[in-house]
Amino acid sequence: MVEFKDIHKNFGKNDVLTGINLTIQDGKTTAILGPNGSGKTTLIKILLGMCHSNKGDILIGDSTTKNNWSYRKNIDYLPQIANFPGNIKVKEIIAMIKDLRHQKTRDEELITYFELKPYLDTKLSHLSGGYKQKVNLVLSLMFDSPFVILDEPTSGLDPLSLIKLKDLLKKEQDNGKTILITSHIMSFVEEISDHISFILDGKVYFDGSIDELKSTTQETDFEYAIANLLKNDHA
Repeated sequence: MVEFKDIHKNFGKNDVLTGINLTIQDGKTTAILGPNGSGKTTLIKILLGMCHSNKGDILIGDSTTKNNWSYRKNIDYLPQIANFPGNIKVKEIIAMIKDLRHQKTRDEELITYFELKPYLDTKLSHLSGGYKQKVNLVLSLMFDSPFVILDEPTSGLDPLSLIKLKDLLKKEQDNGKTILITSHIMSFVEEISDHISFILDGKVYFDGSIDELKSTTQETDFEYAIANLLKNDHA
């Protein structure tokens, strides 16, 4: 279990997170939602140690993450934007990331699953956006870690690839993995998520199940329920 306890973060005079209290349950899929600039990616980066909070703590189990980064070896992470040098071939970037972590991988399985074999000798700059995202998914998921963080994983994917991603994540759920996602594709979120945390103005504005969200907003459609949260905030 991951607990965010009173997390604050500012960049200069810009207060991005102003007291985030949030729990990520083991073996569940949690979607962190919110408008652009709400702090979703910043919160993930704080969890990964890519930036530091100004205040607050993160607990994994009963242990704080401060000055203790060993937990990161058990996390698979897909960043919102993954930029690699364009002159590197697909097979070269996969080999490079494997060498960095020195852990058992399932890259061959995922390469086949996402139909990347014909592109292994292709330079990244020659790939379409959708195929670059498939490469990113292989890089992010090939270590088969128990905790998966996916920041906008659907970006650039065509409908068939999106279905394959959903099927893969459902398999990961069946294997008991803890999954944390962000996405602007509400149909994707609704289909794979157990829990919704909606961040607005640097705070958790809603935290609960999809059914609880629909009940709270009195909306039967998930996308309209999310829109209702935004409408009520700006009313």
